[in-house]
Amino acid sequence: MVPKTDLAVEKNTDQNKLLVSELQQKLAQIKLGGGKSRLEKIRSQGKMTARERVNHLLDKDTEAIEIGALAGHEMYKSEGGCPSGGVVVVMGRVSQKMCVIVANDASVKAGAWFPITAKKNLRAQEIAMENRIPIIYLVDSAGVFLPQQDEIFPDKDHFGRIFRNNAQMSSMGIVQIAAVMGSCVAGGAYLPIMSDEAIIVDKTASIFLAGSYLVKAAIGEEIDNETLGGATTHSEISGITDYKAKDDADALNRIKALMEKIGASPKAGFNRIKTNAPKEKEENIYKILPTDKSLPYDTYRIIDCLIDSDSMEEYKADYGKTMITAFARIDGWAVGIVANQRKMVKNKAGETQFGGVIYGDAADKTTRFIANCNQRKIPLVFLQDVTGFMVGSKAEHSGIIKDGAKMVNAMANSVVPKFTIIMGNSNGAGNYAMCGKAFDPRLIIAWPGSKIAVMGGAQAAKVLLQIEKSKLEKEGATIDPKREKALLKEIKSRYDQQTQAYYAAARLWTDAVIDPIASRKWISMGIAAADHAPLDRKFNMGLLQV
Repeated sequence: MVPKTDLAVEKNTDQNKLLVSELQQKLAQIKLGGGKSRLEKIRSQGKMTARERVNHLLDKDTEAIEIGALAGHEMYKSEGGCPSGGVVVVMGRVSQKMCVIVANDASVKAGAWFPITAKKNLRAQEIAMENRIPIIYLVDSAGVFLPQQDEIFPDKDHFGRIFRNNAQMSSMGIVQIAAVMGSCVAGGAYLPIMSDEAIIVDKTASIFLAGSYLVKAAIGEEIDNETLGGATTHSEISGITDYKAKDDADALNRIKALMEKIGASPKAGFNRIKTNAPKEKEENIYKILPTDKSLPYDTYRIIDCLIDSDSMEEYKADYGKTMITAFARIDGWAVGIVANQRKMVKNKAGETQFGGVIYGDAADKTTRFIANCNQRKIPLVFLQDVTGFMVGSKAEHSGIIKDGAKMVNAMANSVVPKFTIIMGNSNGAGNYAMCGKAFDPRLIIAWPGSKIAVMGGAQAAKVLLQIEKSKLEKEGATIDPKREKALLKEIKSRYDQQTQAYYAAARLWTDAVIDPIASRKWISMGIAAADHAPLDRKFNMGLLQV
Protein backbone atom coordinates (compact mmCIF):
# COMPACT_ATOMS: atom_id res chain seq x y z
CA MET A 1 0.00 0.00 0.00
CA VAL A 2 1.36 3.44 -0.99
CA PRO A 3 1.69 5.79 2.04
CA LYS A 4 -0.85 8.62 2.13
CA THR A 5 1.90 11.27 2.15
CA ASP A 6 3.46 9.82 -1.02
CA LEU A 7 0.08 9.86 -2.76
CA ALA A 8 -0.40 13.51 -1.78
CA VAL A 9 3.04 14.45 -3.13
CA GLU A 10 2.33 12.61 -6.38
CA LYS A 11 -1.04 14.32 -6.72
CA ASN A 12 0.46 17.77 -6.07
CA THR A 13 3.21 17.15 -8.61
CA ASP A 14 0.85 15.96 -11.34
CA GLN A 15 -1.67 18.74 -10.81
CA ASN A 16 0.93 21.52 -10.63
CA LYS A 17 2.66 20.27 -13.77
CA LEU A 18 -0.73 20.22 -15.49
CA LEU A 19 -1.33 23.84 -14.43
CA VAL A 20 2.07 24.83 -15.82
CA SER A 21 1.35 22.97 -19.06
CA GLU A 22 -1.95 24.86 -19.41
CA LEU A 23 -0.07 28.13 -18.84
CA GLN A 24 2.48 27.28 -21.53
CA GLN A 25 -0.30 26.41 -23.99
CA LYS A 26 -2.07 29.72 -23.34
CA LEU A 27 1.17 31.68 -23.80
CA ALA A 28 2.00 29.80 -27.02
CA GLN A 29 -1.37 30.78 -28.46
CA ILE A 30 -1.04 34.38 -27.28
CA LYS A 31 2.36 34.69 -28.97
CA LEU A 32 0.65 34.13 -32.32
CA GLY A 33 -0.90 37.58 -31.89
CA GLY A 34 -3.65 38.10 -34.43
CA GLY A 35 -2.96 34.70 -35.99
CA LYS A 36 -0.50 33.02 -38.34
CA SER A 37 -2.01 34.52 -41.50
CA ARG A 38 -1.67 38.07 -40.17
CA LEU A 39 1.90 37.44 -39.09
CA GLU A 40 2.71 36.16 -42.57
CA LYS A 41 1.09 39.22 -44.12
CA ILE A 42 3.41 41.45 -42.05
CA ARG A 43 6.44 39.46 -43.21
CA SER A 44 5.27 39.69 -46.84
CA GLN A 45 5.44 43.49 -46.51
CA GLY A 46 9.16 43.22 -45.74
CA LYS A 47 8.60 43.81 -42.02
CA MET A 48 9.41 41.80 -38.91
CA THR A 49 6.67 40.84 -36.47
CA ALA A 50 6.63 42.52 -33.05
CA ARG A 51 8.21 39.53 -31.31
CA GLU A 52 10.85 39.15 -34.03
CA ARG A 53 11.79 42.79 -33.53
CA VAL A 54 12.13 42.34 -29.77
CA ASN A 55 14.21 39.18 -30.17
CA HIS A 56 16.50 40.92 -32.67
CA LEU A 57 17.14 43.71 -30.15
CA LEU A 58 17.82 41.58 -27.08
CA ASP A 59 21.38 40.47 -26.34
CA LYS A 60 21.85 36.79 -27.10
CA ASP A 61 22.25 34.32 -24.23
CA THR A 62 20.92 36.76 -21.62
CA GLU A 63 17.83 36.56 -19.43
CA ALA A 64 14.65 38.45 -20.29
CA ILE A 65 11.15 38.55 -18.81
CA GLU A 66 7.89 39.43 -20.52
CA ILE A 67 5.56 41.80 -18.70
CA GLY A 68 1.81 41.44 -19.19
CA ALA A 69 1.82 38.61 -21.73
CA LEU A 70 -1.68 37.69 -20.53
CA ALA A 71 -3.03 41.26 -20.74
CA GLY A 72 -6.44 41.27 -22.40
CA HIS A 73 -6.82 37.50 -22.06
CA GLU A 74 -10.45 36.57 -22.78
CA MET A 75 -11.43 40.25 -22.83
CA TYR A 76 -13.00 42.15 -25.74
CA LYS A 77 -14.57 38.95 -27.10
CA SER A 78 -17.14 40.85 -29.16
CA GLU A 79 -14.28 42.70 -30.86
CA GLY A 80 -12.40 39.51 -31.71
CA GLY A 81 -10.06 39.69 -28.71
CA CYS A 82 -6.85 41.57 -28.03
CA PRO A 83 -4.02 39.04 -27.41
CA SER A 84 -1.34 40.38 -25.08
CA GLY A 85 -3.09 43.75 -25.17
CA GLY A 86 -1.82 44.24 -28.73
CA VAL A 87 1.63 45.16 -27.47
CA VAL A 88 4.70 43.17 -26.41
CA VAL A 89 6.59 44.41 -23.33
CA VAL A 90 9.89 42.81 -22.33
CA MET A 91 12.55 43.70 -19.77
CA GLY A 92 16.02 42.55 -20.78
CA ARG A 93 19.41 43.71 -21.97
CA VAL A 94 20.26 45.55 -25.17
CA SER A 95 23.96 46.20 -25.74
CA GLN A 96 24.46 45.04 -22.13
CA LYS A 97 22.14 47.76 -20.82
CA MET A 98 19.06 46.75 -18.79
CA CYS A 99 15.99 48.28 -20.42
CA VAL A 100 12.28 47.95 -21.20
CA ILE A 101 11.15 47.28 -24.78
CA VAL A 102 7.62 48.16 -25.92
CA ALA A 103 6.59 46.82 -29.34
CA ASN A 104 3.17 47.35 -30.93
CA ASP A 105 1.82 44.14 -32.46
CA ALA A 106 0.38 45.13 -35.83
CA SER A 107 -1.11 41.64 -36.26
CA VAL A 108 -3.71 42.56 -33.61
CA LYS A 109 -6.20 45.03 -35.12
CA ALA A 110 -3.33 46.80 -36.96
CA GLY A 111 -1.78 47.62 -33.58
CA ALA A 112 -4.80 49.67 -32.49
CA TRP A 113 -4.93 50.81 -28.88
CA PHE A 114 -7.55 49.15 -26.68
CA PRO A 115 -7.99 50.32 -23.06
CA ILE A 116 -5.77 47.46 -21.86
CA THR A 117 -3.12 48.52 -24.41
CA ALA A 118 -2.84 51.94 -22.80
CA LYS A 119 -2.73 50.40 -19.32
CA LYS A 120 0.06 48.06 -20.39
CA ASN A 121 2.08 50.86 -21.98
CA LEU A 122 1.72 52.88 -18.78
CA ARG A 123 2.94 49.88 -16.77
CA ALA A 124 6.00 49.61 -19.03
CA GLN A 125 6.76 53.29 -18.49
CA GLU A 126 6.22 52.91 -14.75
CA ILE A 127 8.82 50.13 -14.65
CA ALA A 128 11.31 52.30 -16.55
CA MET A 129 10.66 55.29 -14.27
CA GLU A 130 10.84 53.39 -10.98
CA ASN A 131 14.07 51.67 -11.95
CA ARG A 132 15.52 54.52 -14.02
CA ILE A 133 16.34 52.28 -16.94
CA PRO A 134 16.06 53.11 -20.67
CA ILE A 135 12.85 52.40 -22.57
CA ILE A 136 12.66 51.55 -26.26
CA TYR A 137 9.46 52.01 -28.27
CA LEU A 138 8.95 50.02 -31.49
CA VAL A 139 5.97 51.85 -32.98
CA ASP A 140 3.56 50.21 -35.44
CA SER A 141 0.02 51.24 -34.56
CA ALA A 142 -3.14 52.45 -36.27
CA GLY A 143 -3.98 54.56 -33.20
CA VAL A 144 -6.88 54.45 -30.75
CA PHE A 145 -9.50 51.72 -31.25
CA LEU A 146 -12.37 54.11 -31.90
CA PRO A 147 -15.29 51.93 -30.71
CA GLN A 148 -13.81 52.16 -27.21
CA GLN A 149 -12.37 55.66 -27.34
CA ASP A 150 -14.34 56.69 -24.24
CA GLU A 151 -12.36 54.15 -22.17
CA ILE A 152 -8.95 55.16 -23.47
CA PHE A 153 -8.90 58.87 -24.30
CA PRO A 154 -9.73 61.46 -21.62
CA ASP A 155 -9.05 60.16 -18.09
CA LYS A 156 -5.95 60.52 -15.91
CA ASP A 157 -4.59 57.03 -16.60
CA HIS A 158 -5.66 56.90 -20.23
CA PHE A 159 -3.72 57.48 -23.46
CA GLY A 160 -2.59 61.04 -22.68
CA ARG A 161 -0.75 59.90 -19.56
CA ILE A 162 1.80 58.22 -21.85
CA PHE A 163 2.90 61.59 -23.24
CA ARG A 164 3.01 63.07 -19.75
CA ASN A 165 5.35 60.22 -18.82
CA ASN A 166 7.43 60.86 -21.95
CA ALA A 167 8.01 64.40 -20.77
CA GLN A 168 8.69 63.47 -17.17
CA MET A 169 11.14 60.70 -18.08
CA SER A 170 13.00 63.14 -20.28
CA SER A 171 13.34 65.55 -17.34
CA MET A 172 14.53 62.64 -15.15
CA GLY A 173 17.27 61.75 -17.62
CA ILE A 174 15.76 58.36 -18.47
CA VAL A 175 16.78 57.39 -22.01
CA GLN A 176 13.91 56.95 -24.49
CA ILE A 177 14.54 55.73 -28.03
CA ALA A 178 11.76 55.21 -30.57
CA ALA A 179 11.74 53.45 -33.93
CA VAL A 180 8.72 54.05 -36.16
CA MET A 181 8.37 50.79 -38.06
CA GLY A 182 4.84 51.08 -39.45
CA SER A 183 1.87 53.36 -38.85
CA CYS A 184 2.18 56.15 -36.28
CA VAL A 185 -0.91 58.34 -36.40
CA ALA A 186 -2.93 60.99 -34.60
CA GLY A 187 -2.02 61.48 -30.92
CA GLY A 188 0.30 58.49 -31.11
CA ALA A 189 2.58 60.52 -33.36
CA TYR A 190 3.76 62.45 -30.31
CA LEU A 191 5.24 59.39 -28.57
CA PRO A 192 8.32 58.90 -30.80
CA ILE A 193 8.87 62.63 -31.16
CA MET A 194 8.82 63.13 -27.38
CA SER A 195 11.52 60.48 -27.09
CA ASP A 196 15.22 61.42 -27.06
CA GLU A 197 15.85 60.03 -30.53
CA ALA A 198 13.54 58.82 -33.29
CA ILE A 199 14.29 56.42 -36.13
CA ILE A 200 11.96 55.85 -39.09
CA VAL A 201 12.01 52.94 -41.55
CA ASP A 202 11.94 53.90 -45.23
CA LYS A 203 8.89 52.92 -47.32
CA THR A 204 7.10 50.93 -44.56
CA ALA A 205 6.71 53.60 -41.85
CA SER A 206 4.83 56.88 -41.65
CA ILE A 207 4.04 59.56 -39.08
CA PHE A 208 1.20 62.06 -39.29
CA LEU A 209 -1.51 63.62 -37.15
CA ALA A 210 -4.05 62.89 -39.90
CA GLY A 211 -3.76 60.44 -42.80
CA SER A 212 -4.43 61.26 -46.45
CA TYR A 213 -8.14 60.36 -46.29
CA LEU A 214 -8.75 62.59 -43.28
CA VAL A 215 -6.72 65.41 -44.83
CA LYS A 216 -8.89 65.30 -47.96
CA ALA A 217 -12.06 65.24 -45.87
CA ALA A 218 -10.89 68.09 -43.64
CA ILE A 219 -9.27 70.54 -46.06
CA GLY A 220 -9.71 68.99 -49.52
CA GLU A 221 -6.01 68.41 -50.13
CA GLU A 222 -5.06 65.45 -52.36
CA ILE A 223 -1.87 63.75 -51.12
CA ASP A 224 -0.56 60.20 -50.59
CA ASN A 225 0.59 58.94 -47.19
CA GLU A 226 4.23 58.53 -48.19
CA THR A 227 4.53 62.15 -49.30
CA LEU A 228 2.47 63.30 -46.34
CA GLY A 229 4.49 61.59 -43.63
CA GLY A 230 6.96 59.01 -44.94
CA ALA A 231 10.61 58.54 -44.01
CA THR A 232 11.99 60.91 -46.64
CA THR A 233 9.53 63.64 -45.66
CA HIS A 234 10.40 63.51 -41.98
CA SER A 235 14.14 62.96 -42.43
CA GLU A 236 14.68 65.65 -45.10
CA ILE A 237 11.81 68.15 -44.88
CA SER A 238 10.15 68.30 -41.45
CA GLY A 239 13.20 67.19 -39.46
CA ILE A 240 10.93 65.29 -37.09
CA THR A 241 12.98 62.08 -37.18
CA ASP A 242 16.70 61.78 -36.49
CA TYR A 243 17.64 58.70 -38.52
CA LYS A 244 16.27 57.00 -41.63
CA ALA A 245 16.67 53.21 -41.72
CA LYS A 246 16.46 51.09 -44.85
CA ASP A 247 14.53 48.26 -43.15
CA ASP A 248 13.55 46.86 -39.75
CA ALA A 249 16.92 45.19 -39.11
CA ASP A 250 18.77 48.41 -39.92
CA ALA A 251 16.56 50.35 -37.48
CA LEU A 252 17.04 47.82 -34.71
CA ASN A 253 20.80 47.71 -35.23
CA ARG A 254 20.85 51.51 -34.98
CA ILE A 255 19.10 51.24 -31.61
CA LYS A 256 21.75 48.74 -30.46
CA ALA A 257 24.48 51.15 -31.49
CA LEU A 258 22.84 54.03 -29.63
CA MET A 259 22.35 51.91 -26.50
CA GLU A 260 25.96 50.77 -26.56
CA LYS A 261 27.19 54.32 -26.07
CA ILE A 262 25.08 55.17 -23.03
CA GLY A 263 27.28 55.95 -20.03
CA ALA A 264 27.08 54.25 -16.65
CA SER A 265 24.58 55.58 -14.11
CA PRO A 266 24.75 55.66 -10.29
CA LYS A 267 23.66 52.47 -8.54
CA ALA A 268 21.50 51.88 -5.48
CA GLY A 269 24.18 49.55 -4.15
CA PHE A 270 22.12 46.49 -3.21
CA ASN A 271 24.35 43.71 -1.90
CA ARG A 272 25.22 40.81 -4.19
CA ILE A 273 27.72 37.98 -3.98
CA LYS A 274 28.29 34.79 -5.95
CA THR A 275 25.09 32.75 -6.10
CA ASN A 276 24.45 29.26 -4.76
CA ALA A 277 21.79 26.83 -5.95
CA PRO A 278 18.81 26.45 -3.59
CA LYS A 279 18.88 23.78 -0.88
CA GLU A 280 15.87 22.11 -2.52
CA LYS A 281 15.46 21.89 -6.29
CA GLU A 282 13.12 24.56 -7.63
CA GLU A 283 10.90 21.91 -9.24
CA ASN A 284 10.20 20.50 -5.77
CA ILE A 285 7.69 23.35 -5.47
CA TYR A 286 5.40 21.14 -7.56
CA LYS A 287 5.54 18.47 -4.84
CA ILE A 288 5.07 20.79 -1.88
CA LEU A 289 2.37 23.19 -3.07
CA PRO A 290 -1.20 21.81 -2.85
CA THR A 291 -3.47 22.71 -5.76
CA ASP A 292 -6.36 22.73 -3.25
CA LYS A 293 -5.73 26.18 -1.77
CA SER A 294 -7.50 25.28 1.48
CA LEU A 295 -4.87 22.68 2.41
CA PRO A 296 -1.88 23.49 4.66
CA TYR A 297 1.81 23.07 3.80
CA ASP A 298 5.16 24.13 5.25
CA THR A 299 6.21 27.43 3.67
CA TYR A 300 9.80 26.93 4.87
CA ARG A 301 10.14 24.20 2.25
CA ILE A 302 8.97 26.59 -0.49
CA ILE A 303 11.51 29.15 0.69
CA ASP A 304 14.26 26.51 0.50
CA CYS A 305 13.37 26.07 -3.20
CA LEU A 306 13.73 29.81 -3.87
CA ILE A 307 16.70 31.10 -1.88
CA ASP A 308 20.41 30.36 -2.17
CA SER A 309 21.42 27.44 0.05
CA ASP A 310 22.74 28.28 3.52
CA SER A 311 21.80 31.95 3.16
CA MET A 312 18.82 32.18 5.52
CA GLU A 313 18.97 34.05 8.83
CA GLU A 314 15.51 34.01 10.36
CA TYR A 315 14.33 37.02 12.35
CA LYS A 316 12.29 36.30 15.53
CA ALA A 317 11.78 32.66 14.54
CA ASP A 318 9.89 31.79 17.74
CA TYR A 319 7.57 34.79 17.77
CA GLY A 320 4.56 35.53 15.55
CA LYS A 321 4.97 32.20 13.81
CA THR A 322 2.23 32.63 11.20
CA MET A 323 4.61 35.03 9.46
CA ILE A 324 8.13 34.05 8.40
CA THR A 325 10.61 36.92 8.31
CA ALA A 326 14.17 36.17 7.25
CA PHE A 327 17.26 37.62 5.63
CA ALA A 328 18.43 35.48 2.71
CA ARG A 329 19.83 35.62 -0.81
CA ILE A 330 18.26 35.00 -4.20
CA ASP A 331 20.74 34.54 -7.05
CA GLY A 332 23.33 36.19 -4.85
CA TRP A 333 21.21 39.26 -4.05
CA ALA A 334 20.54 40.00 -0.37
CA VAL A 335 16.77 40.02 0.28
CA GLY A 336 14.33 40.22 3.14
CA ILE A 337 11.74 37.45 2.93
CA VAL A 338 8.23 38.12 4.27
CA ALA A 339 6.12 34.97 3.90
CA ASN A 340 2.87 33.54 5.19
CA GLN A 341 3.38 30.24 7.03
CA ARG A 342 0.65 27.95 5.73
CA LYS A 343 0.73 25.21 8.34
CA MET A 344 -0.77 25.28 11.81
CA VAL A 345 1.58 26.62 14.52
CA LYS A 346 1.55 27.05 18.29
CA ASN A 347 1.97 30.49 19.82
CA LYS A 348 3.88 31.28 23.02
CA ALA A 349 0.80 30.39 25.10
CA GLY A 350 0.53 26.99 23.44
CA GLU A 351 -2.55 28.00 21.47
CA THR A 352 -3.03 26.76 17.91
CA GLN A 353 -2.87 29.44 15.21
CA PHE A 354 -4.21 28.91 11.70
CA GLY A 355 -1.79 28.85 8.78
CA GLY A 356 -2.11 31.72 6.30
CA VAL A 357 -3.72 33.99 8.89
CA ILE A 358 -1.95 37.13 10.14
CA TYR A 359 -2.20 37.45 13.94
CA GLY A 360 -1.27 40.52 15.97
CA ASP A 361 2.13 39.24 17.08
CA ALA A 362 3.01 38.25 13.50
CA ALA A 363 2.02 41.71 12.22
CA ASP A 364 4.16 43.40 14.88
CA LYS A 365 7.15 41.23 14.02
CA THR A 366 6.77 41.95 10.31
CA THR A 367 6.51 45.70 10.92
CA ARG A 368 9.85 45.69 12.70
CA PHE A 369 11.46 43.43 10.09
CA ILE A 370 10.41 45.73 7.24
CA ALA A 371 11.95 48.65 9.14
CA ASN A 372 15.18 46.66 9.55
CA CYS A 373 15.37 45.95 5.81
CA ASN A 374 14.89 49.63 5.02
CA GLN A 375 17.57 50.56 7.55
CA ARG A 376 20.02 48.17 5.86
CA LYS A 377 19.03 48.80 2.21
CA ILE A 378 17.80 45.25 1.61
CA PRO A 379 15.04 44.64 -1.02
CA LEU A 380 11.88 42.92 0.23
CA VAL A 381 10.30 39.78 -1.26
CA PHE A 382 6.72 39.01 -0.20
CA LEU A 383 5.54 35.41 -0.58
CA GLN A 384 1.75 35.59 -0.42
CA ASP A 385 -0.54 32.77 0.61
CA VAL A 386 -2.74 34.72 2.96
CA THR A 387 -6.37 34.22 3.95
CA GLY A 388 -6.51 37.48 5.89
CA PHE A 389 -6.09 38.87 9.41
CA MET A 390 -7.40 37.00 12.44
CA VAL A 391 -10.98 37.83 13.43
CA GLY A 392 -13.10 37.30 16.54
CA SER A 393 -13.48 39.00 19.92
CA LYS A 394 -10.08 37.94 21.24
CA ALA A 395 -8.29 39.33 18.18
CA GLU A 396 -10.34 42.52 18.16
CA HIS A 397 -9.82 43.16 21.87
CA SER A 398 -6.08 42.62 21.55
CA GLY A 399 -5.89 45.30 18.83
CA ILE A 400 -5.56 43.34 15.58
CA ILE A 401 -6.65 46.40 13.57
CA LYS A 402 -3.87 48.62 14.90
CA ASP A 403 -1.32 45.78 14.55
CA GLY A 404 -2.36 45.30 10.95
CA ALA A 405 -2.31 49.06 10.35
CA LYS A 406 1.29 49.23 11.56
CA MET A 407 2.30 46.47 9.16
CA VAL A 408 0.55 48.18 6.24
CA ASN A 409 2.12 51.51 7.22
CA ALA A 410 5.64 50.09 7.27
CA MET A 411 5.16 48.22 4.01
CA ALA A 412 3.53 51.17 2.21
CA ASN A 413 6.27 53.58 3.26
CA SER A 414 9.11 51.22 2.49
CA VAL A 415 11.72 52.85 0.23
CA VAL A 416 13.60 49.69 -0.73
CA PRO A 417 12.25 47.81 -3.77
CA LYS A 418 9.43 45.36 -3.09
CA PHE A 419 8.63 42.22 -5.06
CA THR A 420 5.54 40.07 -4.62
CA ILE A 421 4.87 36.43 -5.51
CA ILE A 422 1.28 35.22 -5.11
CA MET A 423 1.75 31.51 -4.39
CA GLY A 424 -1.80 30.58 -3.38
CA ASN A 425 -4.44 32.74 -1.71
CA SER A 426 -4.40 36.52 -1.69
CA ASN A 427 -7.45 37.50 0.30
CA GLY A 428 -8.84 40.75 1.65
CA ALA A 429 -6.65 43.00 3.76
CA GLY A 430 -4.01 40.26 3.64
CA ASN A 431 -3.45 41.18 -0.01
CA TYR A 432 -2.78 44.77 1.08
CA ALA A 433 -0.49 43.98 4.01
CA MET A 434 1.53 41.53 1.90
CA CYS A 435 2.23 44.16 -0.77
CA GLY A 436 -0.53 43.69 -3.30
CA LYS A 437 -0.71 45.67 -6.53
CA ALA A 438 -1.99 48.83 -4.78
CA PHE A 439 1.30 49.16 -2.87
CA ASP A 440 3.68 49.48 -5.83
CA PRO A 441 5.73 46.30 -5.89
CA ARG A 442 8.40 46.67 -8.57
CA LEU A 443 7.16 43.35 -9.97
CA ILE A 444 4.15 41.29 -8.91
CA ILE A 445 3.77 37.76 -10.24
CA ALA A 446 1.43 34.86 -9.60
CA TRP A 447 1.76 31.10 -9.78
CA PRO A 448 -0.80 29.04 -11.73
CA GLY A 449 -3.80 28.16 -9.58
CA SER A 450 -3.39 31.14 -7.26
CA LYS A 451 -6.39 33.32 -6.40
CA ILE A 452 -6.99 36.98 -5.59
CA ALA A 453 -10.26 37.81 -3.82
CA VAL A 454 -11.87 39.82 -1.05
CA MET A 455 -12.65 36.49 0.64
CA GLY A 456 -12.74 32.77 -0.17
CA GLY A 457 -15.19 31.57 -2.81
CA ALA A 458 -17.42 29.50 -0.51
CA GLN A 459 -17.89 32.32 2.03
CA ALA A 460 -18.38 34.99 -0.62
CA ALA A 461 -20.91 32.88 -2.53
CA LYS A 462 -23.02 32.44 0.64
CA VAL A 463 -22.99 36.18 1.30
CA LEU A 464 -23.90 36.95 -2.31
CA LEU A 465 -26.63 34.30 -2.18
CA GLN A 466 -28.27 36.01 0.80
CA ILE A 467 -28.21 39.33 -1.06
CA GLU A 468 -29.74 37.72 -4.17
CA LYS A 469 -32.40 35.88 -2.12
CA SER A 470 -33.38 39.09 -0.36
CA LYS A 471 -33.72 40.85 -3.70
CA LEU A 472 -35.85 38.07 -5.24
CA GLU A 473 -38.08 37.83 -2.16
CA LYS A 474 -38.73 41.58 -2.31
CA GLU A 475 -39.83 41.03 -5.90
CA GLY A 476 -42.27 38.36 -4.69
CA ALA A 477 -40.35 35.33 -5.93
CA THR A 478 -40.42 32.05 -4.03
CA ILE A 479 -37.07 30.28 -3.63
CA ASP A 480 -37.28 26.56 -2.96
CA PRO A 481 -34.20 24.55 -1.81
CA LYS A 482 -33.55 23.25 -5.35
CA ARG A 483 -33.49 26.74 -6.84
CA GLU A 484 -31.40 28.01 -3.93
CA LYS A 485 -28.81 25.29 -4.57
CA ALA A 486 -28.68 26.12 -8.29
CA LEU A 487 -28.37 29.82 -7.52
CA LEU A 488 -25.52 29.19 -5.08
CA LYS A 489 -23.70 27.10 -7.68
CA GLU A 490 -24.10 29.82 -10.32
CA ILE A 491 -22.91 32.57 -7.97
CA LYS A 492 -19.89 30.57 -6.77
CA SER A 493 -18.91 29.68 -10.35
CA ARG A 494 -19.01 33.35 -11.39
CA TYR A 495 -17.12 34.47 -8.29
CA ASP A 496 -14.46 31.76 -8.63
CA GLN A 497 -13.86 32.72 -12.25
CA GLN A 498 -13.17 36.31 -11.19
CA THR A 499 -10.63 35.21 -8.59
CA GLN A 500 -8.46 33.15 -10.98
CA ALA A 501 -4.84 34.08 -11.67
CA TYR A 502 -5.58 34.54 -15.39
CA TYR A 503 -8.44 36.93 -14.71
CA ALA A 504 -6.09 39.11 -12.65
CA ALA A 505 -3.26 38.93 -15.19
CA ALA A 506 -5.62 39.86 -18.04
CA ARG A 507 -6.36 43.12 -16.23
CA LEU A 508 -2.71 43.71 -15.23
CA TRP A 509 -3.42 43.29 -11.53
CA THR A 510 -0.30 41.15 -11.79
CA ASP A 511 2.60 41.41 -14.24
CA ALA A 512 2.56 37.73 -15.16
CA VAL A 513 1.47 34.23 -14.32
CA ILE A 514 4.69 32.22 -14.29
CA ASP A 515 6.00 28.71 -13.83
CA PRO A 516 7.09 28.67 -10.15
CA ILE A 517 10.58 27.51 -11.13
CA ALA A 518 11.08 30.84 -12.97
CA SER A 519 10.60 32.82 -9.74
CA ARG A 520 14.30 33.21 -8.94
CA LYS A 521 14.94 34.66 -12.40
CA TRP A 522 12.13 37.21 -12.02
CA ILE A 523 13.31 38.37 -8.60
CA SER A 524 16.96 38.51 -9.65
CA MET A 525 16.19 40.53 -12.78
CA GLY A 526 13.89 42.78 -10.80
CA ILE A 527 16.58 43.62 -8.26
CA ALA A 528 19.17 44.08 -11.03
CA ALA A 529 16.84 46.64 -12.63
CA ALA A 530 16.07 48.30 -9.27
CA ASP A 531 19.79 48.66 -8.60
CA HIS A 532 19.87 51.34 -11.31
CA ALA A 533 17.73 53.65 -9.14
CA PRO A 534 19.51 55.05 -6.05
CA LEU A 535 17.21 55.46 -3.05
CA ASP A 536 16.35 59.15 -2.99
CA ARG A 537 14.38 59.36 0.25
CA LYS A 538 14.61 58.06 3.79
CA PHE A 539 12.30 55.50 5.34
CA ASN A 540 9.66 57.12 7.55
CA MET A 541 6.65 55.19 8.77
CA GLY A 542 4.81 58.26 9.94
CA LEU A 543 2.34 58.09 12.83
CA LEU A 544 1.42 54.72 14.34
CA GLN A 545 -1.46 53.80 16.64
CA VAL A 546 -0.15 52.30 19.89
